[in-house]
Amino acid sequence: MPYSRIVTDALVIGSGVAGAACALSIASQGRQVILLSAGPDIDDGNTAYAQGGVVYAGEDDTPAKLEKDILKAGWRWNSKAAVKHLAKAGPDAVKEILIDQAQVPFARRPDGGFDLTREGGHSVSRILHCADYTGRAIMDGLKRAIREHPNIHALTNRTAVDLITSLHHTCKLAFRYSRTDQCLGAYVFNSASGDVETIMAHFTVLASGGLGRIFLHSTNAACCLGSAMTMAHRAGANLMNVEFVQFHPTALFHRSRRRFLITEAMRGEGAHLLNSRGERFMPRYDRQAELAPRDIVSRAIVDELHRTGEDCVYLDCRPIEQNLAQRFPTIYNKCKELGLDINNDPIPVVPAAHYHCGGVFCDVDGRTSLDRLYAVGECSCTGVHGANRLASTSLLEGVLWGRNAGRSIARRLHRKQHANKRLQDSIPDWVHPGQAHNEDPALIAQDWGTIRSTMWNYAGITRTEQRLARAAEDMRVLNRNLTEFYKRTPISKALVDLFHGSYAAYILVLSALRNTQSVGCHYLQKD
Repeated sequence: MPYSRIVTDALVIGSGVAGAACALSIASQGRQVILLSAGPDIDDGNTAYAQGGVVYAGEDDTPAKLEKDILKAGWRWNSKAAVKHLAKAGPDAVKEILIDQAQVPFARRPDGGFDLTREGGHSVSRILHCADYTGRAIMDGLKRAIREHPNIHALTNRTAVDLITSLHHTCKLAFRYSRTDQCLGAYVFNSASGDVETIMAHFTVLASGGLGRIFLHSTNAACCLGSAMTMAHRAGANLMNVEFVQFHPTALFHRSRRRFLITEAMRGEGAHLLNSRGERFMPRYDRQAELAPRDIVSRAIVDELHRTGEDCVYLDCRPIEQNLAQRFPTIYNKCKELGLDINNDPIPVVPAAHYHCGGVFCDVDGRTSLDRLYAVGECSCTGVHGANRLASTSLLEGVLWGRNAGRSIARRLHRKQHANKRLQDSIPDWVHPGQAHNEDPALIAQDWGTIRSTMWNYAGITRTEQRLARAAEDMRVLNRNLTEFYKRTPISKALVDLFHGSYAAYILVLSALRNTQSVGCHYLQKD
């Protein structure tokens, strides 16, 4: 069957808060947008799982205070310009996109003002929330706005395979002599038809989330495999801070593929971490105790587990003064399903891979080093998070940079900065690399087991040069074998995901090896 070939003003790969904000910003300027989601609906990613909230502006708060908190949490590895921009322009983007356009029903006080909460690392209460299902509420509002917009065409069950670039993919020799490369869209696998679609776009936006699922324990959605970083690297775009992976200190310790998140807001409201003997241990590790930045809390928990030989620690919610069923209904009901009454029973928790602080390097408008390619959200590296993300700044960054990128693309389209049509026409449709039908689910499962165990044990919360060197060699061999297998086998979503995840793991390990300075999420222990 012939493959579909589509031409659009903008292609947004990923439909979480950043991708949705970007698509809405472009579409509001009268431009056509194709929005891709890997799942059956556009809320397939991490945003819907977010519990805590999104940074806004608290009483007696200032941009300077927020800057200070972000820089401290990020170990001053941050881009000060990016942090300053976020602190100053972030609240306005939240109001425009989430409050006014998506009409997210954030919690309010009896007097009508927003009920702002506080999380670890924040000096004041400045976080908007919808109980403990903030991400779900945000995605519900964004989904409604996207579906009602005539200029946004959402395509589901689509997995981006590779970015289309002018120098790599053109069939015309004249275009290969160009001095500069540019992104012209992407090859996209349609899970429903089994075809690879050629989507040509004047501008392409990567917004497909992080890479948490390359680790054994993760709070991330199944689609978060580092695909944006893999495709960008293959296309020649610059990456930055790839080694910085934030592990959330408190994920529910229970048998499941995705660790259920226990929001940091619980500790912000007063919950205590206890070891197996019922002792509160965090004050021994940091003067901020349970409200210390996430990297410190995660390492403290791991140290405590190593010291006691236990499998988990416990979160005691009894010090929280609020009604737990009302303030944290999602967590309350999830624990109730498992036989835990969090009013009386402590919650067993362990750290899990949660957020990628690095990724595809971009400027304040989301522009990458490859012309016509933008990156927003968790897959990008804006410099805001530095070596460790401050709680609830990710949704804020996604909204702001999504809006910034959308506005930038709309301006460039208004100025007629379209891709050359003859160049677009010179790009061929996808050609299958091979016809050897040798895809084996058992082998794919084994390869994923190797990737996730290797990353967890050798490139996880605590790293050493020896562990990283072993991981690099293991991932190098696996990537070489997968590349050869990939050339001989018809494409499928399972193979695309495996290739992207393996490639992302290899890049991360190499980046961690190159950074010999122990800082933030990249905690390098001497051998």
